[in-house]
Amino acid sequence: MPLLDFQPPHSPAPVPQDVTRFLAEADRRIERFHEDCRVPGFVASDYALAYRFLRDLAAGTEARGRRFCEWGSGLGVVACLAAMLDFDACGIEIEPDLVDEARRLADDFELPVEFVCGSFVPRGAEKRVCSAGTYSWFTTDGDHAYDDLGLDPDDMDVVFAYPWPDEEAVTADLFEWYAGPGAVLATYHGTDGIRFRRKAAGRRKPRR
Repeated sequence: MPLLDFQPPHSPAPVPQDVTRFLAEADRRIERFHEDCRVPGFVASDYALAYRFLRDLAAGTEARGRRFCEWGSGLGVVACLAAMLDFDACGIEIEPDLVDEARRLADDFELPVEFVCGSFVPRGAEKRVCSAGTYSWFTTDGDHAYDDLGLDPDDMDVVFAYPWPDEEAVTADLFEWYAGPGAVLATYHGTDGIRFRRKAAGRRKPRR
């Protein structure tokens, strides 16, 4: 079944000061990372907006559970924000330098987030990805990430991703195919904001 769009109820409450301080430090580290390293595919999203969406999901009934995964987690900011809202958070990132930075950020703020280095494309999905086209940065290398987490894609209750335009369709397809019924996909689209979709019952992931 197709993914179903929805919009969670929005709270107008301001971002708390402790979150604002965290985001300021995250921005500082991102700026420093760009100065010291070159990872062209890493672009920061609107983290304050991401926090508000996570807070709305945490306060409502749209999410079926609290297990959160950031696909392409970069410096891990959104996964850390999820942990601050009591989600059981993890992140998957293909670039080792970004994984190291994300782990340091979480450790420095004493946030229980697990980051693994690898691709969020599930094992066995490579043909689906390759048949859908070519991409600027998308890769299927490192398909051991879920093994490292000790989880399967359908264990995730909420997935957040910031896909490049040529990755949007395949990211949604992977979620539709491998996520569990009732799971939520939130994707950031720049000035268009965040799109929320839920997987309806009816499609089962293939066995490995």
